[in-house]
This record gives sequence, structure tokens and C-alpha cells, in this order.
Amino acid sequence: MADNKINILYVDDEMNNLVSFKATFRMKYNVFTAVSGDEAIKTLDNQPIEIIITDQRMPNMTGVQFLESIIEKHPDPMRILLTGYADMNAVIDAVNKGKIFHYLSKPWNEEELDMTIKRAYEVYEKALEVKDMNKNLAISNEQLEFLLRQKLLS
Repeated sequence: MADNKINILYVDDEMNNLVSFKATFRMKYNVFTAVSGDEAIKTLDNQPIEIIITDQRMPNMTGVQFLESIIEKHPDPMRILLTGYADMNAVIDAVNKGKIFHYLSKPWNEEELDMTIKRAYEVYEKALEVKDMNKNLAISNEQLEFLLRQKLLS
């Protein structure tokens, strides 16, 4: 990231929530907003996003359905689910199907959400480090196998 700000995608069908989130966090983070799951997918396809925050209750596609639909193509971003109602089934679905990092209830508390974003980003960075180390390890392993085959053939 050139400006070292975390890229966050906030998905909510209520425009006033999107405006409020952007107004609250735009100085700290690069905030992208989407009014639907479909719009959010377009953003994900065109922007590097580290953290996704989505409302659960949206028309056409719930937050869990949206998160579940992007796992294969966009596995890396950390996922945070917001919901304004205490539906444990939605939370359980989100954890199991949507691979969420954290669940918060609406209306969100600025300090709590900010701390959750920071923790999620720390986990995101560590996961990328592990991914890089595994890739480097695989390359080293291939090189060693090649050298071993060369030695066995000579």
C-alpha cells in the first residue's frame, strides 16, 4: 500500500450507514463502500481489499451469503459481520460458511470497531507472511529436488 492505509470495504444496503462509516473512518483508512453484495464483488475484483465489513440483513443477498460467495476468488481479506438483531443462527452461519474473523452488533461502536479492524489487519498480515514463507519453502524444495536429481543422474 503506497499510503500505508488499510483498504476496507464496507457493505450495507442502508446509505446512511455507508456515509456514517466513511465519515468516521476515511481519515484512518481507505474506505470503499458498496450498497449490495453484487456491487461489493465488483469492488473486490478491481481493488486490493484487506478487510471486509458487511451488514447481515440486506435484500437479495445476506452478509453471510455474500461472504460465502467470495471465499474462492477472494480468500485473503479478513471478514467482519455486523448485524442489528441477535440471531445466533446468522452468527453461526457466518463463522462456518463465511469464515468471519469477528462479529459485532449494530449500531457499531467506533472504538470497538476500530480495535477490531486493527486486530483483523494484524491477523491478515501474519497470514500473508505465512503464505509467502510457504511459497518460498516450496521453491527451495523444488530447487533441492532438482539438484538431487542432477546429482543422482551424474
